[in-house]
Amino acid sequence: MASTHKLNLASQGTSLKALFTGYLVVVAVGYLMALVQIQLTHGLADGEYGLSIDDIVYSYYGNRNNSLLENKLHGSMKPMATDDERDQIIQWIHSGASSEAYENTGIKQIFEAKCIICHNAGAGGTIPDYSNFQEIKDRALVDTGASISSLARVSHIHLFGIAFIFMFVGLVFSLASGVPKLLKVTVISMPYIFLLVDIAAWWLTKLHPNFAWFVIIAGGAMAMSFGFMWIVSMYEMWILPRFRVDTRDALLDE
Repeated sequence: MASTHKLNLASQGTSLKALFTGYLVVVAVGYLMALVQIQLTHGLADGEYGLSIDDIVYSYYGNRNNSLLENKLHGSMKPMATDDERDQIIQWIHSGASSEAYENTGIKQIFEAKCIICHNAGAGGTIPDYSNFQEIKDRALVDTGASISSLARVSHIHLFGIAFIFMFVGLVFSLASGVPKLLKVTVISMPYIFLLVDIAAWWLTKLHPNFAWFVIIAGGAMAMSFGFMWIVSMYEMWILPRFRVDTRDALLDE
């Protein structure tokens, strides 16, 4: 008589394990690429490598001592211009950022040579079009951080996208039988709770910089839950079966 098949990761066939493993590996690489992207955008907001509270504050609340354009030239866009070109643009901003000076003092030539190659009408997304002088002028004003429209756009993308990712990571992890029920429920729930905290903290940081701490805390909590679910799932699929047969039913919390 065939033995009763238990619903857990260790007891699944090789094909299903390969499906789960392929998904988990690709999502893990995607997560790492997201961390790199955060470093190259928000992580350079203060002009230094490494994500800090100042980076979060400058990204959402803004660095209100300077213009957005000036902050970008000192931060993530610093490598895109020489020191002399950067000084010329900043001097132009401080002198009023007039269209006449833009046309007649070489500032336009700097933008055409260094900026418009990426910042143009065909770039799409949230990238401003610097072939339009008004777009440049708007960013020569005091930096108040992310706009309401960009926050709304990025918020709904993250809410839908990250929720789907953790839905399937959590589904695989729910078949792990070696995790106590309370811990499993907590780890599966954490990404959704802290995703909401993270998005809410963006908006609250726009109002007051002290809320930037919640962005760091929420992001760290999501990363911890992802790492825990990933490691446990891979362990129970490929390492646990080498030591023993798992007869527990994960969905019944046995």
